[in-house]
Order: sequence, then structure tokens, then C-alpha cells
Amino acid sequence: MSEPVALTKITIEQDKPPHRLAYIEGFEEPFHYGVHGGVKEFYGIEPETEYPSTLDHIVSSAGG
Repeated sequence: MSEPVALTKITIEQDKPPHRLAYIEGFEEPFHYGVHGGVKEFYGIEPETEYPSTLDHIVSSAGG
């Protein structure tokens, strides 16, 4: 079995739902996750601040 190319250390902190912070090793500032647009409508919530959802990051990384 081959060795992993890289291991990433990530800590997820739940702020006021649905806001979450992802602390990724090597980056000083956390990444913000939450809901916006169709996602907030689907779940029927109105966040204080809109942030990209985790789905947004998955889609953008696959397209990049």
C-alpha cells in the first residue's frame, strides 16, 4: 500500500447554528460555513449572516 501524499489537520467549531468555523492547519484565518440562497430556503432558516455551504466548497473544488 502506498503512503499518503499529505494529511490535513482540521478542527470544526460549531458557532451559532448554522454557522461553523473550519480551522485548517497552515491557514491563519478560519473558513466560514453556513447557508445561503436555495439551501437556507430548503431548510427554512434565516441566518444572521450568509456564508457558503460545505456543498459550495465541494462543487468549487471539483470544478477547479
